[in-house]
Amino acid sequence: MDNIKRLGVLTGGGDAPGLNPAIRGVFYKAVELGYEVIGIKDGWKGLLEKETIVLSKADVDSALTKGGTILGSSRTNPYKREGGKEIAYENFKELGLSGLIAIGGEDTLGVAGQLVRDYQLPINGVPKTIDFDVPETDFTLGFFTALEVTTDILERLQDTAKSHHRVMVLEVMGRHAGWLGLFTAVAGGADYVLVPEKKADIEELIAKTKRALSDKGFAVVVVSEGAVLDESMLKDRPVDEFGHVQLGGMGEVVAQFLEKSLNTEVKCVILGHAQRGGKPSVIDRILPQLQALKAVEWLDKGQTGVLAAYKEGTIKPVDLTLVVGKNRPLPESLIDDFGVFFKG
Repeated sequence: MDNIKRLGVLTGGGDAPGLNPAIRGVFYKAVELGYEVIGIKDGWKGLLEKETIVLSKADVDSALTKGGTILGSSRTNPYKREGGKEIAYENFKELGLSGLIAIGGEDTLGVAGQLVRDYQLPINGVPKTIDFDVPETDFTLGFFTALEVTTDILERLQDTAKSHHRVMVLEVMGRHAGWLGLFTAVAGGADYVLVPEKKADIEELIAKTKRALSDKGFAVVVVSEGAVLDESMLKDRPVDEFGHVQLGGMGEVVAQFLEKSLNTEVKCVILGHAQRGGKPSVIDRILPQLQALKAVEWLDKGQTGVLAAYKEGTIKPVDLTLVVGKNRPLPESLIDDFGVFFKG
């Protein structure tokens, strides 16, 4: 075994704007500290299969303003594969890694936390998700860029709804938490919003939509994909390796319900993966780089098993075990405060 210090970096789960800036932050700090930087392809899948590339300055610099991830991603869970965690451990050692930075959401970070727990591997995390639902941090890369996209689409739908005197439903991402849905509705002036944290008030939904039609001749409703109007929709749906039901389509359920209840034409737009793509906003370039370089700095100093969280205006280390198996729902107080905009 050579004496070269090697730092691995991977991106897991759904892609999000800001992943490439985070990779760049890892690279620059690691090189400054004397590491060779190994990119692990396609998340935890790459560690299981030892699929890697040696990253260069040209790689990370050219990717700074680009969406997606130059390393690729997947939803592979080593703990759901036979012998997976043992393979991950052995490959970590065979690749000669001195440490690893995992950039991802609750699932990717959950695996990181489990590997730290089971094998004391030197791993730190950087939070990513456009759902904004990783606990213990006030910033997750990708959210604000996605919010700009969803708000822009909402405004465009309002133009069409007004022109045709109709109701439009916009479905956005948000499996367990309605941050993207609520903030889109507030920023774009939607007439109503349904989020996973609050049981749908059918009478209020109908009343507010009717009022909007009467007052201004059109209405736009925002629906988080994880909001439940009809629980039968969740039955018999396929699940991924982390046990998540494949979502999408609740917007259509709401649209069909409103069309029948109001006896008027209702159109639905499901944004789906369009929310993930595109170049990252300025904030999704700056903070991810800072979080990533701090994750590397701490690892080099022997502080491992932590998440580079943004809290109280600074980057702080948070124990990864506090993230495993948890999410960050909308506070009830925030739903109540913004609820003034959506009452019938």
